[in-house]
Amino acid sequence: MPLPFKLSMSFFCRAAFVLMVLLAAMSLPVRAGTPLQLNDLFTTVDLWPAVTVLHDPDGKLKVEEVLTPGARFAAPASAYATLGLRQKIVWLRVPVAVSAQSNGRWILDFDYSLLNRIDVYLATDGQLVSSAVLGNAQPFMQRPMPGRSHSVLLEFQPGRDYVLMLRVETIGSMILPVRLSKLAAFHQRAIDEQFLQGLMACLGLCLLLYSLTQWISLREHLYIKYALLVLASTLFSIHFFGIGEQYLWTDIVWLERHMAGITSLLASSATALFVEDALGTDMSRRLRQAMRILAGVLAIAALAFALDVMDIYVVGIFMGTLALLPSLLGLPGAIARVRRGDSVGAYFIFAWVGYFVASAIMVGVVKGNIDANFWTMHSFQFGATFDMLIFMRIAILRSAAVHVAAQRATREHATLHSLAHTDPLTGLLNRRGLNTTLSAAIHNCNPHALLAVYMLDLDGFKPVNDQFGHDVGDELLAIVAQRLRSTMRTGDIVARVGGDEFVVMAGGLQDDAQARELGEKLLVAFHEPFALEQENCRVGVTIGYVLAPQDGSDAASLLKSADAAMYAGKQGGKNSLRRGEALAG
Repeated sequence: MPLPFKLSMSFFCRAAFVLMVLLAAMSLPVRAGTPLQLNDLFTTVDLWPAVTVLHDPDGKLKVEEVLTPGARFAAPASAYATLGLRQKIVWLRVPVAVSAQSNGRWILDFDYSLLNRIDVYLATDGQLVSSAVLGNAQPFMQRPMPGRSHSVLLEFQPGRDYVLMLRVETIGSMILPVRLSKLAAFHQRAIDEQFLQGLMACLGLCLLLYSLTQWISLREHLYIKYALLVLASTLFSIHFFGIGEQYLWTDIVWLERHMAGITSLLASSATALFVEDALGTDMSRRLRQAMRILAGVLAIAALAFALDVMDIYVVGIFMGTLALLPSLLGLPGAIARVRRGDSVGAYFIFAWVGYFVASAIMVGVVKGNIDANFWTMHSFQFGATFDMLIFMRIAILRSAAVHVAAQRATREHATLHSLAHTDPLTGLLNRRGLNTTLSAAIHNCNPHALLAVYMLDLDGFKPVNDQFGHDVGDELLAIVAQRLRSTMRTGDIVARVGGDEFVVMAGGLQDDAQARELGEKLLVAFHEPFALEQENCRVGVTIGYVLAPQDGSDAASLLKSADAAMYAGKQGGKNSLRRGEALAG
């Protein structure tokens, strides 16, 4: 076998062995207090496995005291990277061994933005070599590395051992995801998180703008409640992950201390209002009233926290109890909708399951019972986003249902109106519909645009009705109605006011001659026989007419005058056209 091949095989075998050793070393759990090995082969090192904790409830301990061998540090008893809600100051001790092959430049990063103050001390051989102050209570531009998280560049001497002492003080939960990273890995992680938060914030902004637009255009209160929910949830997320402090309210200490409590309480209050409105009558009156009271209590709690009447620990109690009530109170209404096949109920139940899971995870992290990692830290944000999207779907479905109901009501109203104003046999206006239409037309007529009202009574209709029966008579009336419609101009009105009596209205006439010409046209329309299903019939017509405003200014007097003229025509021999001048007024 050639020598180069033997050498290459030997090289690969050794490399594989080294790799397996390194992987095995990585897989072994690091005991608390065991020095972490900093080697540039691994660009990110999680500090928590090596962390030991010393509680300092009074905040009197100095770094020189905690550096002494007698300091009683112990492994944390809580979940991974979280100590829960503590009104205390804690010290974290992390021993570090720096490889001789490392360049010694590492970035210490606390990836939780709501820590108020972090004092960082680096010591070797019992002597302090550097210190820094981090936390959101520090002016943004005075931080060692201004950014979303709390970080500082540490300079280690290769081949030496160090002790990293971290004093953490905060009024909220001590969530402590802390790591050392090389510069490239730190920046890549920061960019990834910025991209994710930018995406989430843009989604929240789009939902907010859409809901406000819908509220302005539709005036549905459901959308303004949804807008408040989206605004509060989005502000909570950008505050929780440090985007607000970095870009929006930099160095406004009051906002940084109060934003989490205010937005979480307001989001829960808006959720209660949204659920009560969306489920509507599917909830009992008592449950709806309870939901409104709950929303008011949560809003008052937000105001109390803003005014420093209560602290963040009381907010935590509110969020752990009352914040879950909107879904519990709304559950009966959602189930009722599911039972009758309404998808809104299923969407609510689906959203609440996600909310319960996300909230339970986040509460567990905040209280120190569940590990703090990427997924648990983002669980509430993902859950809130999931809820916002489902609630938007619910709002759209609700708007569609309201729109359909409004259309149905309009159609029903139009149908009832038509039935009340229309003759069922001929489809013409009846007497009620005629009075309404005539009264409106009188207001639009004037001496230069006259309104003619013709009263028509059929000549010879009774013999047809008596000889052939009422069915044939009804058929004849329907055909007469069709002929009258086809004879008159577009826009003229034809009505049946009883038996074989019809009224025709024609507006926009210049003088009596034009009105008489239209009347003569109506007489001519009856010269041809009417083709019925069984045989042809001939009937004539007698017409009396008046002109408005010359012969009257109200519907009753005009119809009375036209009827009198028509009756006079009947007495004078039928099949005639007369104007009711003598009876005008």
